[in-house]
Amino acid sequence: MYTPRMKHPPDLVQFFQALGDPTRLRILNLLAAGELCVCYFVEILGDPQPKISRHLAYLRRAGIVDARRDGKWMHYRLAQPADETRVRLLDATLTAAAGDRRMQRDRAALDKACCAVRLPAALQNAPKPQLDARG
Repeated sequence: MYTPRMKHPPDLVQFFQALGDPTRLRILNLLAAGELCVCYFVEILGDPQPKISRHLAYLRRAGIVDARRDGKWMHYRLAQPADETRVRLLDATLTAAAGDRRMQRDRAALDKACCAVRLPAALQNAPKPQLDARG
């Protein structure tokens, strides 16, 4: 999302490059369900936290992801893109991702992690995701 602190809104090339990476697409697919902290991405995607954080930073710079701090936790959610065309592009990307088997497995893993009676060790102290009812 473009903010007054930015010198220029993210350009279209940066926007498409943000959508053009498999890890970033998987992150966006998970964020389509609602707000998550980094630990859920690490658990579900199986990538180290620094890699996930780099991809989240890239998505933030492209105006696709927003973040908020809650104590020691950073929570990430989809941002409202800068213009209506980008909103439609992001919606189309998320719709396409929802039909992909790998993306469906990621969402099933998220549902399992969120609803588990006994959370994986890495998620035991993590805040519960704020999932959308439609997610």
